[in-house]
Amino acid sequence: MSSTEIEIAESVSIREVGLDEYWLQKQIADNPSCLGLGELETIAKERQQSSGGRLDVLLKDPEDDSMYEVEVMLGETDETHIIRTIEYWDNEKRKWPQRQHFAVLVAEHINRRFFNVIHLLSHSIPIIHLLSHSIPIIAIQVSMLMVNGTKSVFFTKVLDTYEEIDDGTTLDDRSYNRDDWLKKAKWTVEAADALLNTTKTVFGEPVLNYVKAYVAITVDGDNYMWLHRRSSGKSLLVFRMAQHLQDEAATMLDAKNVAYVRKTKTIRIVVDKEMIVDNADLFTSLAVLVKKSRGS
Repeated sequence: MSSTEIEIAESVSIREVGLDEYWLQKQIADNPSCLGLGELETIAKERQQSSGGRLDVLLKDPEDDSMYEVEVMLGETDETHIIRTIEYWDNEKRKWPQRQHFAVLVAEHINRRFFNVIHLLSHSIPIIHLLSHSIPIIAIQVSMLMVNGTKSVFFTKVLDTYEEIDDGTTLDDRSYNRDDWLKKAKWTVEAADALLNTTKTVFGEPVLNYVKAYVAITVDGDNYMWLHRRSSGKSLLVFRMAQHLQDEAATMLDAKNVAYVRKTKTIRIVVDKEMIVDNADLFTSLAVLVKKSRGS
């Protein structure tokens, strides 16, 4: 296609074309993947909160049951919506404390005020400073475009702090051991043993690190890969993967018909011992990319 055939889009506000926040909520609820956060499921829309407000959209990742509390607004971001986003995230986190939760603000204009407020939460007030570091917050800018009279909407992620994965460094987590996990989820330990045996030629001298939330493959004190307990003898394998290596990892997984979920900085796979043993070459190759990612 030549440059003369490329249409120039005109940016317009959502209200300008006669639509409102409820319309935007419905687009997200009907098609959660539009946010670019993975294949999420809609749990509720306009969910009543104990504080008296309503959460615009509640989404869930079916792979790991993580929850996304989505607040929607038109126009420029303001302090009220930012605080409301965090408040609703906290409310839902208290209801489902065993799950990972992400605060998501979707707005037409993510302005400097938004980043200033986040900065203040992170640095200015000591008590809030501690809180803010535990808030995985995502900001997504939504845009309405007109091309030859046809309306189009798309979403762009402009802030993403949500990959702050607990890596087992708290004092409480370090008190767990192999016996605890054999009682808790023997199948996850067996999967971890198989993964350790498969990846040791790549990682050198890895060991298993038993923490409260998962069992990790650890090299020199750093967690490289970790397994969360799941039901029916399955475990959720998570590993960090640099973005420039994710396509290569995805090609490997696709070639083996292994289902996976790509996040911004991680890849997640549901596994068991047999799967790891049967696909030892695949997990060895993935370990090579994980090791490369650590140096990226």
